Amino acid sequence: ARFGAVMCCCGPCAMYRRSAMLSLLDQYQTQLYRGKPSDFGEDRHLTILMLSAGFRTEYVPSAIAATVVPDTMGVYLRQQLRWARSTFRDTLLALPLLRGLDRFLTLDVIGQNGGLLLLALSVLTGIGQFALTATVPWWTILVIGSMTLVRCSVVAYRARELRFLGFALHTLVNIFLLIPLKAYAL
Repeated sequence: ARFGAVMCCCGPCAMYRRSAMLSLLDQYQTQLYRGKPSDFGEDRHLTILMLSAGFRTEYVPSAIAATVVPDTMGVYLRQQLRWARSTFRDTLLALPLLRGLDRFLTLDVIGQNGGLLLLALSVLTGIGQFALTATVPWWTILVIGSMTLVRCSVVAYRARELRFLGFALHTLVNIFLLIPLKAYAL
């Protein structure tokens, strides 16, 4: 938001100027991917269209929004599959935009996508070590754990809320559920 380029304005939390929406309505309604109509990731796609047209996208911390969240594992995994497909597709669509935006945003996009790739590679390396040598990949576990704690600590410090340390547990969700799901999405 600091650079006027939030890369995904989430559907239930987003508001657009009517004039901006009307100027992009045709492109938005005829969204295609690989020549076929696409109906997933409309919020991210609309955000990329807005940025491509030269509009700013902002984060308003005082805004209040409500949404429905998944209440079963199956619904959660279907949501994550849609989001993963949207992220892969729209990250590619956003690459040309990055040249005109702040360099930090390029680093952020690379970090978001590269971080998951490095995590997946680390997990595969650890599994390979275990399969080939029958030894526990302690270095891999230590590096993943350390990076997770550092990242969560930085967020907890910046937000001034210790509860963000609990997000370290999300690494396990990533490793055992979301990485395989994102590989499938790809």
